[in-house]
Amino acid sequence: MPIRLLVADDHGLLRAGLVALLNAETGMVVVGEAEDEHSAVSLTVEKKPDIVLMDISMPDSGGIEATRRIKQLVPEARILVLTVHEDKGLMQEAIRAGAMGYILKRAIKSELVNAIHAVMRDELYLHPAMARLLFLEGPSPTPQETQLIPEQLTFREIEVLRLIARGYTNSQAAEKLHISVRTVEYHRSNLTTKLNLRSRSELMRYAEEKGLI
Repeated sequence: MPIRLLVADDHGLLRAGLVALLNAETGMVVVGEAEDEHSAVSLTVEKKPDIVLMDISMPDSGGIEATRRIKQLVPEARILVLTVHEDKGLMQEAIRAGAMGYILKRAIKSELVNAIHAVMRDELYLHPAMARLLFLEGPSPTPQETQLIPEQLTFREIEVLRLIARGYTNSQAAEKLHISVRTVEYHRSNLTTKLNLRSRSELMRYAEEKGLI
């Protein structure tokens, strides 16, 4: 029996390329495509794929929330995160949500195939670059700093908020946390959405009120 896969990614061209690549691989077949969190969840429930390839940056609540919902509705589902975000905090959050693997989109075909087979064997798979990040520690929020922070914020979002409050640019924050600028922008976007704030000055004012400066 071939490994049945569902591909969840909001970028149509990338999704089409992944579908073509996987369908051309012996022993694999794509049984569904999803472009947002809602369709990823509903198609997993409907199609019961062996593995869901899940992007993190998708419309609605994103891939991590989709992973969490899928594991609630289809506990046997295996989820392999496929993302551009080289972020230890996001990786840990995805695994806590139920993902069995975390691989970067810059991986070559053989790495992706190996990751799929590893997850199919119920093994945890981490892209080598992400495994190395486990040994790199960024600044962790102190109990005093997290005491008044809303529970819906992740530790990484608090770290990014703290650096923004201290005047770091996106590139400086990325270097400090050993992540990409794009990932900092992703966390900053989440902060503005969750806190209903729109500008850097509003984020800085909020952080000052919470004692992060």
